[in-house]
Amino acid sequence: MANARVDKVNAELKRSIYEILSKKVKSQELTEMFSIVKVDTDKELTYAKVYVSVFSADKEKADKTFEAIKHSENFVRQCLFKEMRIKSVPQIVFLKDDSMEYSQKIEKMLSSLEGLSLIHISEPTRPRLI
Repeated sequence: MANARVDKVNAELKRSIYEILSKKVKSQELTEMFSIVKVDTDKELTYAKVYVSVFSADKEKADKTFEAIKHSENFVRQCLFKEMRIKSVPQIVFLKDDSMEYSQKIEKMLSSLEGLSLIHISEPTRPRLI
């Protein structure tokens, strides 16, 4: 039952944090497109890890956008205090989600292996019982 509550809080935090960052945070460095990938809150609802993915062709702009998001942690928490109906809003920490970059790296490695012929290893023969 506690897990269902944490899951509901995670979903609400994910939605609310995205709305706050996209509509209320006024930063000139928040220029690139971003997404809240996942929110992990502990069982006591005191600490939340917010995974953010920034989509940009320019790595420098992506880093500046993430830093602007990270810099707005306190402001986001203040807004959540006003919006959410829970006793206490968890301490928020923004973490960079690099899963897209990692999957592109793996896909590139797999496509480079695609042209190579792999050695087929047959199953070892089993001894026969008499």
